[in-house]
Amino acid sequence: MCGRCRRPTSVCYCDALPRIETRTRVVILQHPRERDMPIGTARMASLCLPQAALHVGVRWADSAPLARALGDPARPPILLYPGPGARDILRDPPAGPVTLVVVDGTWSQAKTVVRDNPLLQALPRYAFATPEPSQYRIRKEPRAEYVSTIEALMHVLGVLEGDPAPFRSLLDPLRAMVDAQLACQARSPRRRERHVRPRPPRPAGHRLPEVFTGRFDDLVCVVAEANAWPYRAGEASPPEELVHLAAHRVATGETFDVIAAPARPLSPSTTFHSELPEPALRGGVAHAELFARFAGFSRPDDVLCSWGHYSHDLALASDGALPGERLDLRAGARRMVQRRLGSLEAYAASLAPSPPPLTAGRAGRRLAMLVQIVRAWHALASAP
Repeated sequence: MCGRCRRPTSVCYCDALPRIETRTRVVILQHPRERDMPIGTARMASLCLPQAALHVGVRWADSAPLARALGDPARPPILLYPGPGARDILRDPPAGPVTLVVVDGTWSQAKTVVRDNPLLQALPRYAFATPEPSQYRIRKEPRAEYVSTIEALMHVLGVLEGDPAPFRSLLDPLRAMVDAQLACQARSPRRRERHVRPRPPRPAGHRLPEVFTGRFDDLVCVVAEANAWPYRAGEASPPEELVHLAAHRVATGETFDVIAAPARPLSPSTTFHSELPEPALRGGVAHAELFARFAGFSRPDDVLCSWGHYSHDLALASDGALPGERLDLRAGARRMVQRRLGSLEAYAASLAPSPPPLTAGRAGRRLAMLVQIVRAWHALASAP
């Protein structure tokens, strides 16, 4: 294996790597599932660009390196990601040196990264229509106009740096990798499929965390609702903020239910999604008081059970935090069923009929579903 490109030496592309200095600082945020893809181009791009940094992860609220990169006043950050409100960077590029943030992954993965990080949503957004077909012939893109990460950087940096010609050499390692991969496939005959004896199914309970038996008294289900503007509102829309926090201690039946008044303009869709009337939202407490009340409700050994990480990230985006150990029930459900999941509502309905809500609004309904899941898993984990 080549220690630089991390490819087998027989298909190493390092001899084709150029070195291109840029005024633009490039920050590549790579989804973890893309890191081990042998034909990815994010690492390839980082090896070509000395001013590029490659970071792997999904949630970046607590990333000090990213915060430093985005906080450089000499290079204000912009996000390369398509969608409503995005400006065409090839026709209308920003003036002066910038920090170019690029999300690397499948389109589904990239959407998750942008959706789950309010700091990325707050950045000025740019996109472009590729002026030429992709040369990434070994991986099919969802649409003909989509390109790989290194091709996107070739087009965009050529405009930002004011001289497209040097950045055409970014295609050299891409072509080398593609040609080597296609040649390797041509030399290797298709392998015959092996018939593997299926393993007997193991009980689903073995995939449950031990907290469902040893720490059931510590389990607290948490749901948060946001004042969130739709993406089509554009880059000037206010960032998301917490407006409703509901929690339930499963073992004791204690419920926490507090509405926070929005400090930013109220999105026209917030009342619809939260299922709370506008007077109730505007009459809520300040964020500081909400978090103080939750600190009084919580215990040092609490394990906060939520569907994904949105509730915790929303608290951080609202200048607060939810104290306690975290447990992602969505990830646990995915391990249980060993397939991709739909919504919380769909998974909860597969266990039992919908329970009555525990508080007002959508948070009350979703909180009851989380409690239903926790009780079902506790029973499963405790079964002999």
